[in-house]
Amino acid sequence: MRFFTTLRSALTLVALTTLIVSAQIPVKYPLTVKGDVTDDYFGNKIADPYRWLEDDRSEKTEAWVKEQNKVTEGYLSQITFRNRIKKRLTELWNFNKQSAPFKKGDYFFCYKNSGLQNQSVLSMAKKMDAKENEWQLVLDPNTLSKDGTVSLSGTSISKDCKILAYSISMAGSDWQEIHFKDLATKKDLPDIIKWVKFSGIAWKGNSIYYSRYDEPTGSALSQKNTGHKIYLHKVGTSQDKDELIFKDEKNPTYNFSAQVTDDEKYLIVYASQSTSGEKPMIKDLAIPNSKFVNIAEDFDHELSIFDNVGSTFYILTNKNAPKYKLETFTFKDGKISDYKTIIPESKDLLEGVRLCNKQIIANYLKDATSRLYLYDLTGKQIQEIKLPGLCKLNSFNTDKDYDFATYSISQYIAPEQSYYLDAKTFQSKLLFKPDIAFKSDDYITEQYFYPSKDGTRIPMFVTHKKGIEMNENTPCFVYGYGGFNISLGPEFRIDRAIFLEAGGLYCVPNLRGGGEYGEEWHKAGTKCKKQNVFDDFIAACEYLVSKKMTSYKKIAIHGRSNGGLLIGAVMTERPDICKVALPTVGVLDMLRFHLFTIGRAWSVDYGNSENKEDYNCLIKYSPLHNVRGPNFPATLVLTGDHDDRVVPAHSFKFAATLQEFNKGINPTLIRIDVNAGHGAGKPTTKQIDEFSDMWAFTFYNLGMN
Repeated sequence: MRFFTTLRSALTLVALTTLIVSAQIPVKYPLTVKGDVTDDYFGNKIADPYRWLEDDRSEKTEAWVKEQNKVTEGYLSQITFRNRIKKRLTELWNFNKQSAPFKKGDYFFCYKNSGLQNQSVLSMAKKMDAKENEWQLVLDPNTLSKDGTVSLSGTSISKDCKILAYSISMAGSDWQEIHFKDLATKKDLPDIIKWVKFSGIAWKGNSIYYSRYDEPTGSALSQKNTGHKIYLHKVGTSQDKDELIFKDEKNPTYNFSAQVTDDEKYLIVYASQSTSGEKPMIKDLAIPNSKFVNIAEDFDHELSIFDNVGSTFYILTNKNAPKYKLETFTFKDGKISDYKTIIPESKDLLEGVRLCNKQIIANYLKDATSRLYLYDLTGKQIQEIKLPGLCKLNSFNTDKDYDFATYSISQYIAPEQSYYLDAKTFQSKLLFKPDIAFKSDDYITEQYFYPSKDGTRIPMFVTHKKGIEMNENTPCFVYGYGGFNISLGPEFRIDRAIFLEAGGLYCVPNLRGGGEYGEEWHKAGTKCKKQNVFDDFIAACEYLVSKKMTSYKKIAIHGRSNGGLLIGAVMTERPDICKVALPTVGVLDMLRFHLFTIGRAWSVDYGNSENKEDYNCLIKYSPLHNVRGPNFPATLVLTGDHDDRVVPAHSFKFAATLQEFNKGINPTLIRIDVNAGHGAGKPTTKQIDEFSDMWAFTFYNLGMN
């Protein structure tokens, strides 16, 4: 498909100066420039008047961002309890946090945060249950910037436990730099690797495999990413000496990641063309000039090698098993053979598998909550390892030769706790429980099931204060995602605690498009079936109202990234379904998402406007192209100016269009976080600022002041 675009040098000024009143706070939107840009999609002329906002390096865009933030700040500053919300949120946030420890060599490592540190720090100790003063500081990302906007995005420790390789991100960008630290002296080594993106760090001796792109020639924050490659870096050398290990010039849009087995004998390269489906290849590093051997010939399935015992490899896959199964295969003399199914597919989703003490520990997802089971090496189930209530397994650290494991779980009403698991008795012992001001025992999470528009049974978690009387005046916050095979299980969110304390219902429906029930559940919410996701979410709101748990005038809806698309689609399709809408870092222009950074990889879920069939589906729900008005919910669009995952132009154009068409009394504002990205690594101070504003806006427009 060809695009036909006309851009007149003289842009037409459209004065969006309508004075509106929402809860008696006046809003005067800034002037927004409207251009004459039209694209041709299969004979359909589609206007894109705010195309100029896609230029993240333009002075006009920068000025627009400043003006919009000025208007939004002017609105929020008039909410009298805004500071009170920030004060309480800061109090709730200020509690000690610690990850489940993991072992490397003779040491245990974990991430710690004393409460309000912008970034968590990496520490090491001789014992996993070491006292606080026995932990040695390894790396404190808070020292890397004054405002906490440099974050730690990945770590990997060499097999001999002598060197730490760590990647850092600036201002929330997906671009990373890899640095190295001597673990004995705790001093940085001179090596720096740049232009790394979507990469792991895989050690082989004193070298690492990593993935990178060439240095961008245009905007680093919006230029399409192509030509991903894998390199080998030897510690102590400069990056220009790195050895190119793998590239695919015939397929410049593919991505590649490297994995080295624990025995460092085999290299595995995973090729991907999207966010679903992988094509792994394997080679024997002990054989000079050995070739990669394909484990899969296409991208139709997920295949992940998680361990090996000699030449026997353990693989988790959904090939011919939508809810996954555990298989083994043999790799000898450059040939793959002897596939065996160890744990077949079951009615519940097999999420992960580990070898521990020469046995198998598998975690399942049953109706979006975690279950843990022990198997012998033949696949015979021995017992269930009990987990506490409705929870989500966040991490599980062990090794095939260890007689123990550590793991962490979270719940909607309690933050992450870590446990020690004795792999001889398979009894668990609490290792760490944070001390938090939120009174978890006063709250409860219940799971409901409701029918969607087509009758599909959808689960939903509802968390609230015990003994609360639910009626049409009960404030309700509904959060959703529904995409990319991602499951939403019980997760404690500090910012949600302030809503719960105020007597609200926090609701999380498990929409199609996610991974809660396997690949069929995922596929039911993709491409031209994407409307199922929106229907599932709308049905959740309708169910809550029908059960007299709340009313539409008391519902706020929220989602991030793909969830931002969800909110944008729902609020334009059914503006009556809620009082407040909070689309955050959302994919909102469904005709052009594939033209920026890594957006093309999302085509497996969304389709692509260059395909006629996909275009016909995308245009029906694309939030940007379905803003009609005249009335919208009170809307606060949230994004970051350094978001190079979902570029902020999505939010910019959507907000400008909402302001153009809005004739009602509800505000349509945008909050653009400066020097912030998609969300990962955002410093605590910025998170508190963002959520304080989000909740002030929500409380005010739900009448909770």
